[in-house]
Amino acid sequence: MPAGQHDASASAIGYLYQVNWCLVELLQRAPDRPDQAISIETHDDVAWEEAGSPVELLQAKHHIGSATALGDKDVDLWKTLMVWMNTAQPTDPQGPALILVTTAVAAADTAAHALRRDSRNTQAAVIKLNDAARTSKNKTTEKARKRFLGFTEAEQQILLNRVTVADGALGVDDLDEKLRKLLWAALPHANQDLYLSMVWKWWAGVALDMLRGRRRMVGAGEAQAMLSHLRDQFSEDNLPTTVELADVDENHVIALHTDSVFVHQMRWVACNEVNLRKAIVDYYRAVTQATRWITEDLIGLHELGKFEDNLRDEWDRAFADMVEDLGLDADEDAKIAAGKALLRTLRDSTAVNVRPRYNDAFFARGRRHVLAENKVIGWHPDFQSRLEELLSVSAPAEASEGP
Repeated sequence: MPAGQHDASASAIGYLYQVNWCLVELLQRAPDRPDQAISIETHDDVAWEEAGSPVELLQAKHHIGSATALGDKDVDLWKTLMVWMNTAQPTDPQGPALILVTTAVAAADTAAHALRRDSRNTQAAVIKLNDAARTSKNKTTEKARKRFLGFTEAEQQILLNRVTVADGALGVDDLDEKLRKLLWAALPHANQDLYLSMVWKWWAGVALDMLRGRRRMVGAGEAQAMLSHLRDQFSEDNLPTTVELADVDENHVIALHTDSVFVHQMRWVACNEVNLRKAIVDYYRAVTQATRWITEDLIGLHELGKFEDNLRDEWDRAFADMVEDLGLDADEDAKIAAGKALLRTLRDSTAVNVRPRYNDAFFARGRRHVLAENKVIGWHPDFQSRLEELLSVSAPAEASEGP
């Protein structure tokens, strides 16, 4: 692999690690910090804050491959110190705690080792870093070393009193299993992998919002509430929505279904283009969602069939009322208006759900269009005769296309 390509890959993994590790950090430490919130790239790589002020700044460093030793002259160490010397009020003894989280392991008899929680010796770390700053020839760390040497010994002591090295951290490939363990008590009995993928998807959206500046932080309570909400979707009377509106390539889906039967049925009652497009998306999402539920054993074909029977029963009653109200002498304009009203009424109906507590409206709307596609229901009072005409026109064309 070319060097540039390798560097880009390592950087991408580093960003992914920072984001995913942040979720693990949030869930692991939130029970002890119920009134605090965590952020990404606001005060530092990751930060804990309270009442809008940072109380802990964390730099997350990931290394690919075998365990890497963290020595006194290493770039990671000096780059991290440079960030904090520039931004973290380094000579303020009351400033936020500074944590270097790294998959590397602090080598014995090093400053990093002396700054670990279990082998703390700040004075020794001061001595070792001064020695490294004076003797290293590394151009990458030169500015950071000069900056450190510019502090008095007392200022260096103040800075390092706030620094902790959390070495030997889990790598990017270990975070999924760590998340599983942290959420063990809340995992659904079945479909655990799907639940975890939904947690990661939620977190990816939250992290992206933070990186884009759309939100500042995530509170411990908010995370707990969202995890409970996701878990609740796996109860016997509910279902998870895994095909979100944002997942759909609208233009592609609409192009695929422009000539579908259910689309013709909507055009027969003069449905406007905005709602026509939305109906196609509902149809696609409902078909895809049902397929995923069945694949994941979240729902059976019998239950899905019972739901569609109930949708058809609801339509039967409403359609019969529409025809009765129209009478035998209704003209085409009246029929179109009545069919459009029926479509709107059932589109907005919440009387029939696939599960008692599943109320994501796209699914019922989409499955009604599935029934219309299968020529089971329709909106125009004369939809059956129109379907016969549609099929008679399309059949010769299909026959002429050959194998």
